[in-house]
Amino acid sequence: MKKVVTIAGSDSSGGAGIQADIKTMMAHGVFAMSAITALTAQNTTGVYDVLEATPEFVGEQIDCIFNDIRPDAVKIGMVSNIGIIEKIAEKLKEHQAENIVVDPVMVSTSGCALMSPDAQETLVTKLLPLADIITPNIPEAECLCGFEIKSTEDMVRAARMIGENLKGGVLIKGGHLTETADDLLYVNGECIWYRGERVDNPNTHGTGCTLSSAIASNLALGYDMKTSVKNAKEYITGALKDGLDLGKGSGPLNHAYRITGK
Repeated sequence: MKKVVTIAGSDSSGGAGIQADIKTMMAHGVFAMSAITALTAQNTTGVYDVLEATPEFVGEQIDCIFNDIRPDAVKIGMVSNIGIIEKIAEKLKEHQAENIVVDPVMVSTSGCALMSPDAQETLVTKLLPLADIITPNIPEAECLCGFEIKSTEDMVRAARMIGENLKGGVLIKGGHLTETADDLLYVNGECIWYRGERVDNPNTHGTGCTLSSAIASNLALGYDMKTSVKNAKEYITGALKDGLDLGKGSGPLNHAYRITGK
């Protein structure tokens, strides 16, 4: 069995963070493990409190995983401070981790900054260069490229600018654009579009976590980058179409829709 580890925060309501990651990984038939960077008190209506792990404890979790059940892929999500980011980068290099997927959780769906400018700089200089692929949404890509993204042409320009300084691919998710749900993968100087169907479903809590975990799972299973992104996008589209409706706010996806046959 292939193994994947998620390095991210916990979502007490189960729709995002490591809970979404583990559900997604199980749905793909891989063994899921987790190194928790933070505990959150949250639900579908918002995040109410955060208790961060120490960098040292995050590092110990990563050591325990790699020294025993070595993962075939790594997904990185919520990493909110400089110390944690530096420790993750240190450990990934020390253990020579492979198939690293980074979801740069920098901006909330409502547009609120989730990371200090100093932490953003550390993410960009220490962690993103280690990634085989990063998966920013439009607001996060704007933070990385420094200009507004209002069209598919802007997405191409941003992907090229971001990708110039990275060894891996850049997948810009187009869901924030009004006229399209297309995603753009920039890898090895090539732009590949994944045409997306905009699903009429307001329950999108944890979609970014889910997509990046699906990509990591596919990479662990041996698929190449382009196919992994294609398979992951098909999976999340199916989860959105399932139409699960839980909670008073933006609800979670049904990560098990393929298993339950719904």
